[in-house]
Amino acid sequence: MAITGSSHRSNGSRQLVRELGLIDATSVVVGTIIGSGIFLVPGNVAQRLESLTLVLVAWLVGGILSLFGALSLSELGAAFPGAGGLYVYLRQAYGRPVGFLYGWALISMIHSGSIATLAVAFSLFAARFIALDSVGQKAVSIACIALLTIVNTFGIRHGKMVQNLFTTAKLGGLLTMILLLFYRGKPIQLINQSQLADISKAGIWIPFGMSLIAILWAYEGWHVVSFTAAEIKEPQRTLPRSLIYGTLIIVTVYVLANVAYYSVLTQPELMASNAVAATAVQKAFGPVATSFISFLILVSIFGATNGMILTGPRVYYAMARDQIFFQFLGRVHPRHKTPHVAILVQGGLASLLTLLGTFQELFTYVIFTAWIFYGLAVAAVFVLRHRQPAMDRPYRVPAYPWPGLIFCAAAALITVNTIAADPLHSLVGIAFVLAGVLIYPIFRRRGSRLSSDSTGDPF
Repeated sequence: MAITGSSHRSNGSRQLVRELGLIDATSVVVGTIIGSGIFLVPGNVAQRLESLTLVLVAWLVGGILSLFGALSLSELGAAFPGAGGLYVYLRQAYGRPVGFLYGWALISMIHSGSIATLAVAFSLFAARFIALDSVGQKAVSIACIALLTIVNTFGIRHGKMVQNLFTTAKLGGLLTMILLLFYRGKPIQLINQSQLADISKAGIWIPFGMSLIAILWAYEGWHVVSFTAAEIKEPQRTLPRSLIYGTLIIVTVYVLANVAYYSVLTQPELMASNAVAATAVQKAFGPVATSFISFLILVSIFGATNGMILTGPRVYYAMARDQIFFQFLGRVHPRHKTPHVAILVQGGLASLLTLLGTFQELFTYVIFTAWIFYGLAVAAVFVLRHRQPAMDRPYRVPAYPWPGLIFCAAAALITVNTIAADPLHSLVGIAFVLAGVLIYPIFRRRGSRLSSDSTGDPF
């Protein structure tokens, strides 16, 4: 019989509580995705794509790929509504070793690295308001992680309150910025910059592909709500809807933001800026207004960091419950009903990573290792439909198999491109994953011993 979550061998003191409704889960999706990307990435894209039409196509393609991934995870999440998300799906499709490798990569680099990357970005923007040297920036990064780690240990309710508050604030701020830029923008400028480039021109797809990788960083985090399935009310219905609604909201906001930037800035101005949102607001309203953007980015990054800190420990909890990871990570606080030890360990590792790498290094490690497992998770839909055709699937991917096939092809291209563009950092990412191959047998033997000594379900 298929294991539908990480619920075996449970008792009252080890149970998570279903606290997240549709708005909360959608807030996790939206609030985790919107970090600093939409404020910074458009300048990088403008350097490679000269036509606004191509730029919008690239952002739409990135959104569609994320949506295709969300649709696939919706089918898997509805079928396996327990804690752990991608870990559970990979375990069900490919076995416990692959699930373990994902969880290991998640805690050693992907998720902890994402938290560290966001915290480093937070300190960089905080330095615009207060004088910070390199040591001060590291201290601010660690303080950001520590604060949100503590908040999330005190219950999913506290974590979701912070998430809802900052998601609302950042969405409100973004929409305000977009409306103000449209008010000062020039429609004729949009028309002039929208001339479609010759897509048959040799080499046009190379810069398009490089732009897409940067754009997908701005969409990073669409999957993490799946980790919290054990704390979502009616997960078979709520999880798919939150994934789809959240992704559609993000695509809409991102496209509108790009149109707003181009209505104010010329192509040369966009290409010269590494902080497009601030440049556009400064041109439209003067230098004083740029403080608004810096503050908005701080709010946005803080909310995204909270979303990552809230979600990741549920995977380590699920692995511990499956007896293939440190058992203390499966502890649930008797009062707050959170995997508090896993949250604290994650906070410590993320803080350590802020001390070990630069923003760009952390970014590369995260993107490379993450997309390997994203592709495998979406491919799990095909594996499980073939292996378990009669399994109950409350939600099915529409237009199957095309969304999954397209997403998996994109994941393969991103992985290959990252290896070619930055082989050194890619090898470091591979090394982190392969370290799990050496470690897994230790946990497997220990888990087998614990299982034989218990009266719970066999593992």
